[in-house]
Amino acid sequence: MDRPGPGRGAALSPLQITLLVLTAVLVFWMVGGYNRLVSLRNALGAAVAQIDEGLTRRAAAVEPLCGALREPLADEAGALEALRAAHGALQAASSALRARPSEPAVAQAWLRSEAAWSASLSRVRALVEQHPAVASRADVAPQLQVLADADARIGFARQLFNDAATAYDDALALFPTSVLAWIYGFGASGRL
Repeated sequence: MDRPGPGRGAALSPLQITLLVLTAVLVFWMVGGYNRLVSLRNALGAAVAQIDEGLTRRAAAVEPLCGALREPLADEAGALEALRAAHGALQAASSALRARPSEPAVAQAWLRSEAAWSASLSRVRALVEQHPAVASRADVAPQLQVLADADARIGFARQLFNDAATAYDDALALFPTSVLAWIYGFGASGRL
């Protein structure tokens, strides 16, 4: 008399085996899809880190430039203060972007801060160009060059961010990954 005992299992039916295999495939697909979305979202963070590198270079030039221009452009102190304020606002927006790189509203706030920074810097550059003696000073020209180099780096990093955001959003739009995005709360990202 052969009865299944506590150490022996009953044989699985073909339907049970099929269901078990399908469940395993579904679980592995969900884990793989989730990991892919997380990886694509992390690529946004890596792109923000490159933007931060350019912002760090820019920050290293702002105070020395404002200090060098304080005396020769004393009548335009408001423009220098606007540059400092725009720089502070951009740093705050960058911190928010670093914390939540896939949030469209955060990206829009960063864009507004970058636009304010660009306008303030353009005003200061125009003032410097109006004073050729100031533009050629040893403590002004190198800082302006550092800012130009940092702007180029930031532009490149912004393109990397936008490419990563496009890849992320494209993955979110594909079925059946879109179902996972809905389940796990992944949302579309913004652009810089």
